[in-house]
Amino acid sequence: MPVITLTIDNELISGREGETLLTVIKEHGISLPTLCHMEGLSERGGCRLCIVEVEGSSRPLPACTTPAREGMVVRTRSERLENYRRMLVELMLAERNHYCAVCVSIGHCELQRVAAEMGVDHVRYEYLSPKLTMDLSHERFGLDHNRCILCTRCVRVCDEIEGVHTWDISGRGVKSRIIADLNRPWRDSGTCTSCGKCVQVCPTGALFLKGAVVGEMVKDPTMLARVLEGREKKEWEG
Repeated sequence: MPVITLTIDNELISGREGETLLTVIKEHGISLPTLCHMEGLSERGGCRLCIVEVEGSSRPLPACTTPAREGMVVRTRSERLENYRRMLVELMLAERNHYCAVCVSIGHCELQRVAAEMGVDHVRYEYLSPKLTMDLSHERFGLDHNRCILCTRCVRVCDEIEGVHTWDISGRGVKSRIIADLNRPWRDSGTCTSCGKCVQVCPTGALFLKGAVVGEMVKDPTMLARVLEGREKKEWEG
């Protein structure tokens, strides 16, 4: 791919045409918060935490879905961006029921980590406190809608990597829910292979291994990369 040159945080850097801004930014060691993004999956641009300011645009743009272009001038840090990101994290915390003290993913939750890094120690918005259920019908895994942030990592890994598309989203807005096979109990899914990939990519405690204690519910961030590497090696050898 042709090499392009752009300015990020007052530094002239290079990238490749066709890459997203997030890819170029990460390649140059610049840290941006993300929750819906995961290497190896398609981009959704849902959490909006990776927003950046691009010269010529009146509004911040998500770096994960914005193509890098020749001559772009980008800022990844500003008071405006930090305020937006804090607001987004606070809204996520207010939308569902994130009680960290009784969550199996406490200490290993990406939402918790991002909130701590941003100094979010309180929420300025009214908690919605929805009455949400759990699906514990699967023999090995559980789904807690209270902790879901609708990042769709589970949907995408099931569709794009496992190739069965067990998960999807039902409803709109605050009524959106992750569902299995047109809203069946998880145990009744005719497509689920019980591979556990959805559990591993979930950034919160929404998808978890049943019976696991806090120390055991540590998810493996390298799992997806290893799966893709193994497939590429098999295709090359074949």
